[in-house]
Amino acid sequence: MNTLLRLVGRRLLVLPVMVVGVSFLVFIIMSFSPIDPAYSALGETASFEQIEAYREQHGLNDPWFVQFANYLWGMLHGHLGVYGQSNLSVADKVFEALPVTMQLTFLGLILAVAVAFPLGIIAAIYRDKAADQIIRVISVACIATPSFWLAILLVLLFLGTLPVSGATPFFTEDPSGWFLRMLLPALALAVPVIGQLTRVVRTSMVEELDRDYVRTALGAGIPKHIVIGRNVLRNALITPVTVLGLRIGYLMGGAVVIEIIFNLKGMGRVLIEGIQQNWVTVVQGATLVVAISFIIINIIVDLLYVLINPRIRAV
Repeated sequence: MNTLLRLVGRRLLVLPVMVVGVSFLVFIIMSFSPIDPAYSALGETASFEQIEAYREQHGLNDPWFVQFANYLWGMLHGHLGVYGQSNLSVADKVFEALPVTMQLTFLGLILAVAVAFPLGIIAAIYRDKAADQIIRVISVACIATPSFWLAILLVLLFLGTLPVSGATPFFTEDPSGWFLRMLLPALALAVPVIGQLTRVVRTSMVEELDRDYVRTALGAGIPKHIVIGRNVLRNALITPVTVLGLRIGYLMGGAVVIEIIFNLKGMGRVLIEGIQQNWVTVVQGATLVVAISFIIINIIVDLLYVLINPRIRAV
């Protein structure tokens, strides 16, 4: 337990450094935008005096390091800036859309794990046999399928059968309606990950099945399903979980595109609207929140290694 607490402490100490680094990167990249936040907020009809007054009020005339320090201070207090002529809160807009993106991401993740792990295990147990060959073809086909193309195809196939547009109900209010609304976008998002994860699970399982301890256990008369369930599967999970943590970033990025196709009011809608309306602060805030969410999720995945393999606690 003490080792686990030290591991958690190290990850938590690294978290602020990574957040500041990502914030700095996003801030610097967005500072190169040719769009003046003052013009995008006040409109092209604003006078020079109004523009200068806005820039002075929001610290846009300060040196970049002062602006970055102010941005960090505001971020610590949940303030990501304002947008539009009414000075609306970027944080309110972003955090209203973030739950939709996270729900879509994790439903896609659950679908990917629920399909890929059984397929990978079956392919490893029956390697080089008919089942393995069929699963290989399926996994390669999934890897080669672009999510956006599959999303458009699903819209055309299930239009009128399943909801492909409209508002997303809350899970607590209408679980079945929520699931039906999110099923097709999550499926389009999960299919490429299913193909990749299936291959990784199969490879990892095959490597474990070829180890000496497996042959020794089988030779001692222990049933194969017990050896696989208690030992092989647990030891083989390390690599798939690592890949899964990296794929979460792909799922979050893909969710932004899929949301546009299925008209979901998530981070994709926020980013597109921010770009179309020249709201630099909205694009900056949305990008930053997605990046920080990815960092936090990957730290959680790192901690899952401890539950899967206790030997990592000594690292």
